[in-house]
Amino acid sequence: MPTTRYTHAVVNRLPRSLTDRQPTLDYDRAKRQHENYVQALRDIGLDVIEMPADEDTPWCAFVDDTAFVCNGTAIITKPAEPERAKEVEAIRAVLKKEIGLPIVEVSDKSAKLHGSDILFTGREFFIGITKWTNESGACAVASAFPEYPCTPIKVTENKHLKTIVSMAGPDLMCVGSSDSTKNVLKRLEREATYSYQILTLPEDEAANVMYINGTLLHRSAKEIPLSFNVLMEKITDFTLQSVDISELLKCEGANLNSCCLLVRRTKHIRSL
Repeated sequence: MPTTRYTHAVVNRLPRSLTDRQPTLDYDRAKRQHENYVQALRDIGLDVIEMPADEDTPWCAFVDDTAFVCNGTAIITKPAEPERAKEVEAIRAVLKKEIGLPIVEVSDKSAKLHGSDILFTGREFFIGITKWTNESGACAVASAFPEYPCTPIKVTENKHLKTIVSMAGPDLMCVGSSDSTKNVLKRLEREATYSYQILTLPEDEAANVMYINGTLLHRSAKEIPLSFNVLMEKITDFTLQSVDISELLKCEGANLNSCCLLVRRTKHIRSL
């Protein structure tokens, strides 16, 4: 399959105001975890663009919610929460002015769309229909990238699609073992245009991984002890890199990919 080789990751530093929305969050621990996560992206070889923490936008660290980039084009998503409009403006400015990507806007006012519900396999799109993303949002992705099949997948759990199923390598999907996960996978396989290998892990929370330039970023052994061993055994063709984001995951809808926006860029990007 054609795989994207990413050059950059856009991240946003963690604002202390996030604790106002998630009172159980240990800010200092979450901040350290986020910094370690960003370092892991650098260790993979990505150039990381760090946006400053904005205390007026508590959720700003979860940049994947606000945009998705494919083949050098960025679609700006439509989070359902009106308070996140400033985040969308900030990511639009970075992608357009700093990186120079062409931008696609979602024109349908009824659309809801979160980046963590956009699963791109390299061959086709699956869009999770969730509390954050609706059919109109899925149609917007299909319109933005007409060269790829785009299929809506109903998710009944209170989770993003990429929390349930993610790409663990070329043509390799990663899922958990619960019945609800298996039901989502059945719907996905039934609607898929192409065929994929499936890596099934014992713990559902282990299914959200990130395949980046030959490295598989996954959660730590402390967080997913059973699945960690399976990954060590099954993944032999590329590098494994673990990262602990357990504190950040206390936030509703958060997952491993939600704290960065991956970009392929061939031209020089100015530092912020």
